[in-house]
Amino acid sequence: MQSLPSRGLSDRSLVALAVLNFFLADARDGLGPFLDGFLATKGWSPMTLGFIATLGGLLGMIATPLFGAWVDASRQKRMLIIIPVVLITAAALWTLASPDNASVFGGQSATAIVGAVIGPALMGLTLGLVGERGFPDQVSRNEFWNHLGNVVSLAGIYLATVMFGLSGIVALMILTAAAAIVAVLAIDPRRIDHAVARGLGHDDGTPGPSGYSVLAGSKGLILLAVMLMIFHFGNAPIGRLIAQNFSLQLGTPFRTTAIITGVAQLSMIAMALAAPYMIRRFGLATVFVVALLALPIRGAIAGAFTSYASIFPVQILDGIGAGLIGIATPIAAERILSGTGRFNVGLAAVMTVQGIGASLSNVVAGWLTDVGGYGLAYWVHGGVAAIALAAFLAAHKSIAPAGANDSQDSPYRVETPDCAN
Repeated sequence: MQSLPSRGLSDRSLVALAVLNFFLADARDGLGPFLDGFLATKGWSPMTLGFIATLGGLLGMIATPLFGAWVDASRQKRMLIIIPVVLITAAALWTLASPDNASVFGGQSATAIVGAVIGPALMGLTLGLVGERGFPDQVSRNEFWNHLGNVVSLAGIYLATVMFGLSGIVALMILTAAAAIVAVLAIDPRRIDHAVARGLGHDDGTPGPSGYSVLAGSKGLILLAVMLMIFHFGNAPIGRLIAQNFSLQLGTPFRTTAIITGVAQLSMIAMALAAPYMIRRFGLATVFVVALLALPIRGAIAGAFTSYASIFPVQILDGIGAGLIGIATPIAAERILSGTGRFNVGLAAVMTVQGIGASLSNVVAGWLTDVGGYGLAYWVHGGVAAIALAAFLAAHKSIAPAGANDSQDSPYRVETPDCAN
C-alpha cells in the first residue's frame, strides 16, 4: 500500500505550492466578488447579474468533469494551471476596460470554462506532491495560503482604488497573475507522482485505474454531490447580494466589496488553521456538520438586520461554512475514491453537481430580490441549509468516511469507507 510518493519532496516545491495558492487566490477568479458591485454601479440589475452568474456556472459545470478526466490523464498539470490564469486575467481586463454585453457575457463565459480546470489541477498536483496521508493537512495549508492571499489582495485593491483608481486594480491583476505563473514553474515536475495524483495510492497491483463506472456506482460520491448541491444553492448568492446591496448604498463598489469579502476571508483563514485539528480530534463528519449549521444562522442574521454592521457576523459565518466545506470536500472525495485512480474526475463530478445548485441559485436569488427585496432572498437561501444538514445526517457514514488519523472518539466515526472499486 503506497501512501506517499516514492520520490522525496523538495522544500522548494512545497514553498512554491504555498506561493501559488497565495497568488492564485486573485488570479483564478478574475474580478471575482468585485464583478457584481462593479456592474451594479454601472446600471446592471440584480436579475441580469444573477443570469450572468448562472450562465457562467452552467458553462463551468459542463466543462468541469471533462477537465477532471484530463487532469487524471495528464502529466502536464502545471500547464493546466498556467494557461487558465493567463486567459482569466485577459478576460477580466477586457471587462474592466469596456463593461458592455460582449465583454461581460463573453469574458465571464470564458472565465467559467477555462477556470473549471484549475480546481481539479490544483488538487491533483497537491495529492501527487504529498500523497494520501499528507493530503488532508496539505489541503488545509492550501486553503490557509489561498485565503491569506485573498485578504492581502483585498487590502491591495482597497488601497489601489483609493490611490490610483481603476489603473491600480489593473496593475495588481497583472502582478498577481505573473506571480502565480512563476510559482507554478518553480514546482519541480519530477516530484509529482502522477499515479498518486489520480488516486492510485492504494492501488493493489491491478493495472491502471478503475473504469468510469466507479463514479456512478459510488454511493458516497453521489450523496456528497447532492448534499453539496443543496448547500451551495443556499450559500452561493448571499455574498453576491450583500455586495450589490451595500455597493449601491455606499457608491463605492471596490472598497465596499473588499471589506465585505475580507471579513469572510479572515474567518476562512481561522478555519484553515483549525480544520486539521478538528478533523483529527472530531472527525471529518463533524466538520461537515459545523459548516452546514453556519448557513441558516447566516441567512437569518442577513434577513433580520439591514445595517452595515450586520455584514460582520454574516461574513464570519460565511467563512465558517464555506471555509470548512472547501476543505472537507476534496478530503471526502479522496477517501471515497481511494485506490480507484479516478480522484480528479470524481472530484470534478462533485464540483459539477454542486455547481448546478450554485448556478440555479443565482437566478432564483435575483428573482426573489426583485419580488421581495434582499431580505427575502437572504431568508429563503439561508433556510435551504436545513435540507442539506438533514441530508448529511442521514448519510454521513457514506459521505464522510473516517481516515486513518481520525480520533476514535469522533461521534461520526465509521470503520470502512463507502467506495465502489
